[in-house]
Amino acid sequence: MTLFRPCIDIHQGIVKQIVGGTLSDSETPKTNFVSEKSPAYYANLYKKDGLRGGHVIMLGKGNTDAAKEALAAYPNGLQVGGGIHPENAQEFLDAGASHVIVTSWIFDGAHLDMEKVKRLSDTVGKDRLVLDLSCRRTASGWNVATNRWQTVTDAVVDVALLKELATYCDEFLVHAADVEGLERGMDEELIRFLAENSPIKVTYAGGAKSIDDLIRCKEISLGRVDLTIGSSLDIFGGSGTRYADCVSFNQKQ
Repeated sequence: MTLFRPCIDIHQGIVKQIVGGTLSDSETPKTNFVSEKSPAYYANLYKKDGLRGGHVIMLGKGNTDAAKEALAAYPNGLQVGGGIHPENAQEFLDAGASHVIVTSWIFDGAHLDMEKVKRLSDTVGKDRLVLDLSCRRTASGWNVATNRWQTVTDAVVDVALLKELATYCDEFLVHAADVEGLERGMDEELIRFLAENSPIKVTYAGGAKSIDDLIRCKEISLGRVDLTIGSSLDIFGGSGTRYADCVSFNQKQ
């Protein structure tokens, strides 16, 4: 069944909502929202409302302590990603993460390294690994984008890739980087593709602007794709979606 998946995006140790694709080492990203509340506040909120499988994303360096604060507040209820690799994965699992989320480490530049995928899966365990296939639209369809969505790789998000990678992980997380944070609508074609072709659970993020999009995701994916809503949520300063409505949606599923 389709469920609302919450998020805690952390930049410079602070919970923020950032427009996808504007984050880089040299530039200040375009920010929709900067919270005065701690990561633990949001983790406790999600725990209270029974929302599982939300993702804590560390956007750049210097966010480890803030992420661990959230994980400690909701043990085994949140996933964590951003700079995860085999040497530090267990550290975050021990800190309370149910899963670690990985993208950039399994690539050598723009090329997917399946030996790294296998090593990561063996180290972490298939059942505790989420592979992030966040992507940008290209002439090929969608290509995985790494390094905070700045590097478009040669890995096309197609049927073959989904089937191969599903052998090594528990879930996929897919941000549509071109629409992330814009609140202008989801990439419905991508959602349909993921629903029809992913052998394992997948969560889509990007462009959702109202509770209607959550209902729409359920319809077009036939309940096979979960949805993350960020910038439009009232708890992140948005005006399009009431967090309470998302909680109610999950309770009815």
